[in-house]
Amino acid sequence: MDIQTLDYIIIFGFFAIVLSIGIYVSKKSGKSSSEYFLSGRTMPWWLLGLSMVATTFSTDTPNLVTDLVRTNGVSGNWGWWCFLVTGMLTVFVYAKLWRKSNVKTDLEFYELRYGGKAASFLRKFRAVYLGVIFNVITMSAVTLAAIKIGGVMLGLEPWVTVVAAGLITVIFSALGGFKGVVYSDFLLFFVAMAGAIGAAYYLVNLPEVGGIQAIIENENVKDKLSILPDMSDTKAVITLLVIPLAVQWWSSWYPGGEPGGGGYIAQRMLAAKNENHAIGATFFFNIMHYALRPWPWILVALASLVVYPDIASIHEAFPNVAEDKLGHDLAYSAMLTKLPSGLLGIVLASLVAAYMSTISTQLNWGSSYIVFDFYKQQVNPDATEKQMVNVGRLSTVVLMVLSALLALAMQNAMGIFNLLLSFGAGTGLIFILRWFWWRINAWSEITAMFSSGILAILLETTSLRGFLFNPDTGIFPDWGELPFIMIVTTIIWLTATFVTQPETKDVLRSFYKKIQPGGPGWSKVVDEAEADNADIVDSKEKWSVPSGITAMLLGVVLIYSIMFATGYWIYGETKLALILTAVVVVSGILLIRAWNKIKDSVL
Repeated sequence: MDIQTLDYIIIFGFFAIVLSIGIYVSKKSGKSSSEYFLSGRTMPWWLLGLSMVATTFSTDTPNLVTDLVRTNGVSGNWGWWCFLVTGMLTVFVYAKLWRKSNVKTDLEFYELRYGGKAASFLRKFRAVYLGVIFNVITMSAVTLAAIKIGGVMLGLEPWVTVVAAGLITVIFSALGGFKGVVYSDFLLFFVAMAGAIGAAYYLVNLPEVGGIQAIIENENVKDKLSILPDMSDTKAVITLLVIPLAVQWWSSWYPGGEPGGGGYIAQRMLAAKNENHAIGATFFFNIMHYALRPWPWILVALASLVVYPDIASIHEAFPNVAEDKLGHDLAYSAMLTKLPSGLLGIVLASLVAAYMSTISTQLNWGSSYIVFDFYKQQVNPDATEKQMVNVGRLSTVVLMVLSALLALAMQNAMGIFNLLLSFGAGTGLIFILRWFWWRINAWSEITAMFSSGILAILLETTSLRGFLFNPDTGIFPDWGELPFIMIVTTIIWLTATFVTQPETKDVLRSFYKKIQPGGPGWSKVVDEAEADNADIVDSKEKWSVPSGITAMLLGVVLIYSIMFATGYWIYGETKLALILTAVVVVSGILLIRAWNKIKDSVL
């Protein structure tokens, strides 16, 4: 890599600005735990939306997209595109419910919705399970991508990348808290977008690539272009399209795509000024995340097939990269080495921005679990605000160290993505229904969590997978793993739900009175409350779920249409692009009408 003085000025100038933001807001962020983790619940929708988008940029995301495109073609992205349905459900149904709950973390919800020792255990266990274990795995995947980028583009040893990338991130995260994260995300978003778009434009037009038309006509690319899988290939259709759209989006828990909201998405909704700002933030995030952002990465991935048609060619070009780090995902970093000075500095800064945004969010979110849902609940119930902020800062550092150590032992981002999907398979339906069905209790979630995790581990570490899913001799086809875990997990948690006692009347009525979820799933609780002359229904509030589901479907059509229209405009398929653009206009008009109905129901 020929990195010039201009590139270094851009990169170190960016570092200085981000650190300055963390230092600037550190005094106010340290005043209380609410300021440190939720910025006093005063954030506007546009700032929170940009923060969500910046967070999900991540250094591992372009690597993952590149791996998917090079392995399965553009249609391979349906593995994560399907979570748009989850996102739209969160926007138009769950965003206002989360904001009305007024909890500090989404785990505090457990003791609002459930009661007794089971609810307390669930909250504390998931604080460690999600805040530490899952969080560290997610951050290590992001850091692994940084290691690969540092190795290919800068020739850095893995430990050097980990120390350099992690040190600045953990300093400004620990100092600035949530406000520092969100404010810096505003800058990080624009830097990351500029880098991604600039890199795609330059690399597609390299002489050895030859532009869009040359890519489309290239023999290595022709069978990778389709947005939908080959309909004559039954296995591809089931694996890449049917399973994600029919099962995966609602059944799997995945960071950033949790059914019913959750994680750092919930943290931002809880920090919003009000319910309408929570809805606006999540909608803005989804339209940016799915409709506009994937194509620069996809174009670089397609161009990489022209320059580096296989892993051997990548290895030949970069012989110093360790063999255990080789994979199709390296092609993205390999292409970036061809950028000129200036643009290279912007792209390197954008990759640093993506890394810092994701890691800082994960650190602050995971730390909030440790402080509110474990430390204050289990260790020190009388903790002062200062003590909670100090524990938050300490846990931020510890989480960073653990994720860095794990990243040094990892190899491939797509394997981590699939493992996380398996761990959460079958649990998603609970997160959707628990707001609207009174019978779900704490034991429903406990059994779902353990059964899906145990099944995933068994299938990863024993010969059970080969016995069940071997394409030649197994009981099920090889694409059946996720549905298998989902079905077994669902049977287990439904059984647990009906053999255990429901939550007490006091717990259920208190939850209903605060949230006003409405719907037939709560009719038994409402009827019993009326019989006991207990007033739990707010007659002024309309049940917005039917309008929300209508808006969700229109939102899905709108955003997929924008995404696909963009692709077909790029491919030069004008007729399809025009048809989809018309669909965008019509669905957009209908969505505005449905959205207005939802706004009218929000007090």
